[in-house]
Formats: sequence, structure tokens, C-alpha cells
Amino acid sequence: MMLPLIAVLASLRGMKMDLNCLFRPSTMAVIGVSTTQDDHPANVIYSKNHLRYPVKTFPVNPRGGFIHRERLYESVEQIGEKIDMAVIAVRAEFVPKVVEECIQSGVGGAVIISGGFAESGNQEIQDRVTRIAGEAGFPFVGPNCLGVYSPDYVDTFFLPGERLIRPEKGNIGFISQSGGVLVDQMVKFAGQGIGISLAVSIGNKACIRENEMLQYLDQDLGTKVIAFYIEGFGRGEGREFVKMAEQCSKPVVVLKAGKSTRGMAAASSHTASLAGDYRVFSEIMKQHCVAEADNEYELTSFCESLSCYPKGISGRAGIITLSGGHGVVAADACELHGVDVPEIKEETKKIIREELSPEIQGIVSLDNPLDLTGSCRDRDILVAATHLSRDDSVDCIIALLLPYSPLISADIGAKLSQVARNEGKPLIAYVPNEDKYKIIIEGFELNNIPVASSVDGAVFMAKALKRCRRI
Repeated sequence: MMLPLIAVLASLRGMKMDLNCLFRPSTMAVIGVSTTQDDHPANVIYSKNHLRYPVKTFPVNPRGGFIHRERLYESVEQIGEKIDMAVIAVRAEFVPKVVEECIQSGVGGAVIISGGFAESGNQEIQDRVTRIAGEAGFPFVGPNCLGVYSPDYVDTFFLPGERLIRPEKGNIGFISQSGGVLVDQMVKFAGQGIGISLAVSIGNKACIRENEMLQYLDQDLGTKVIAFYIEGFGRGEGREFVKMAEQCSKPVVVLKAGKSTRGMAAASSHTASLAGDYRVFSEIMKQHCVAEADNEYELTSFCESLSCYPKGISGRAGIITLSGGHGVVAADACELHGVDVPEIKEETKKIIREELSPEIQGIVSLDNPLDLTGSCRDRDILVAATHLSRDDSVDCIIALLLPYSPLISADIGAKLSQVARNEGKPLIAYVPNEDKYKIIIEGFELNNIPVASSVDGAVFMAKALKRCRRI
């Protein structure tokens, strides 16, 4: 007897799925490899993994034959080995039969990159695939997705390897409904020096959805921050998601699309999602300690900041700058983004002034922001950071460093990091992202101190810590 789809989905989500077959596979079959079209998505995926990744990869095409002197198997069953993951890249109408064959052959799970399902109005085919997989307890990602990029394991993105910018292996798990947003975000992560533990495009999310990924990444030892790009949820799923996020042992960051009427309509046509009432969802996220990023630049900054400081703060920043103008820009950005810039205690200002170099004692401004001027030395910055860290008026420090100041050394990043480690108060640095200043940036990064490439980015990092605070 065929179960109703809603019952199949409920039973599948209640089942504890082992997703390592999809994210840490040892063997993979790529189904749909062409003998005549080298740029077919299945061919790109097969070649990339066969040549560059440790996963043992087998090409499958019902016609059989050979591709680049490698045997083309007519079916998964014909391979004769236990297959962890199948990547399915055939026309939508053939997918249900392929999924059945994978289940019969004992495949662990699948990534269905094929399009032409609910997003194109073909809900019936998608439901059929979901029902077949659900009744067998067979997990899959997709359809209509790029799938999985797991550093050192597998890459199912059907993008040529030479065009894809891959971040270093790191501790950010990023889940996206949109493959394009995922790839673009990987570019931004790489540019900011942020590494990822896992990147998954879930597309129409007919089986594995945000909640399953949240549960998996919460248990993943290589992940410290879990980030999502979300277009919409099924009915009731949004509230369940934020409740799970609140119980999660790691910070959760969300970039929510579909905020406007036009955006909601676009989200619905893209991955057949229910965008829902954004304002309600946003308010619920705040209540449940989910750090909502307002845009992709905030998402990048939030991930870096929370990977260094997973505990939230109330958001009272002490700003140290070598330029009055930068201090003004930072103060404006703080007010705009809800980060407080409180008055510093008179006792703190008195101690700092007394310990500064005599040459600058009469020209500095020790109101918040603290302007040490372009004539300060390393020691002056360290003095200000040390005593500001001990002032309970602030709960984080933003240090705006201008490496072109003549008396600042290349060791300032490492030195200031040591102050932060000794004092235990979150420190966020701004350093222009130029190769010439790489040694300063590395001085922070090697000590797990977040570094922004813009003043706004530094403020976004403080904002992230405030947004994930548990009240």
C-alpha cells in the first residue's frame, strides 16, 4: 500500500539518517555520463572527482561503452562494489527509476542535480521520487541543486574545476538553497581567508532540508559555525528550525531571502519554496538567538567573527583608531547597526594617558573612539587595548589599524593578539586586505582573531556577536 507523501516525509525526518555517505563518501557513482558531450554536467563531475579527489568514482550510462579508456557501467548494480553516493544527472522523468535502482543496489544516498521538478511545475515527479526514497529510508540532496563540496572528500558541483574558487578547509558549514549563492559566497569566504568544513546546495530540498543539515553539522567535529542561505520553508518548518538553532551547540547564522513581495515571488519560482512572512520569521530568529545577516557581506563577517568568538555579547564596543576620520566612520556604522559606543570611564582614560608615549599624550583623544593619532607606536596601541579590555563599560574592542602609519611595526597583529588572549575580551581588527600587510593580518589570524578588510566589516563582526547573544 502506498503511503501518503506527508506520512513518508514525517517518517523520513523522524528516522536518524546517516549522512556521512553523502558528505564523507569513499565511493561514488555518477549516473548520466555522456559518451559524446564532454561538457555534460555528469562528465564534469565524474572527471573532477576521478582525477582530483580520493573518492573512488565510477561512470554510469545505460548504453555502456568507454570514456577516456575507462569503462562506462550500464547500471550501478553492475559496478560490483558498495557505493556510498550516487550523483544523478539524468532527465527528470528518468530520475524515479534511477533512484529505485540505487536503492535496490544498496547505494547509501544520492545527490540529484537534475532540474525540471517542482521549480518547473512538475510537482508530481518530485513527489514520486520523495515517496520512493522515503519508504526506503534513502537520503538524498536536491533535486535542482549543485550538491556537495566537502574539502578533501568530494565535489559534486557541475562547474569546471578551473573556474571554481575554493576556500581553504576550515570550520564554517554553509548550506544554501541556491547553488549560485553558495558558489558566490565561497568566493567571498576565500577572499576573506575564511575556510569551510562543508558546503551543500540543497535546491528543492525534497528530502534533506535545513533542519537535517543543522542536526548533522551540530554533531560535526570539524564545524564551529553553521550558516544558511534560506529562501523559504515548508509549513511549520521555520519555527521548528529556529527552536533547533537555539538548542544547537554552535552559533547559527542565517541570510534570509524573499523579504520583499518581489523577492517572495522569485523564491517561489526558484526552488518552489514558501517564503512566508519575513517580519515574523526575523523576529522569531532574534528571540531564539539566531544571528540574522542582512546581506551577503554581513554573512561573511558574521561567520568569521563567530568562528573566533562563539559566545554572544551585549554589543558595547570600545574603538581604537590611528585616524580620527576612521573613528568617526566606525562610530556612525556602529549606531547604524545597533552596536553601542559607550563613554569610557574617566579612570580608564587617566591610566591610558599616563602610560602613553610622551610625544602623543597631549594630542590624543581618549573619548570613545580613542584616537591615538598617526604618531603612535605599537606600545601605545597595546596600552590602550589592555586598559580598555579591563573597563567593564565595553564588552568588545574594535582596533582600526592603518599599517601605513610610520611607527607601526609588522608585528602589531601578533602583539595585539597576545593582549586579547591575556585579557579575554573579544578583539576585532580592521586591516586593509593588501599583500603588503599580509604579515600583520596573519599575526591576527594565526591567533584566532578576526580581521575585517573594511571598517564596516569590523562593525558587522561586533554586530554578529550581539545578534547571537543568549538573553
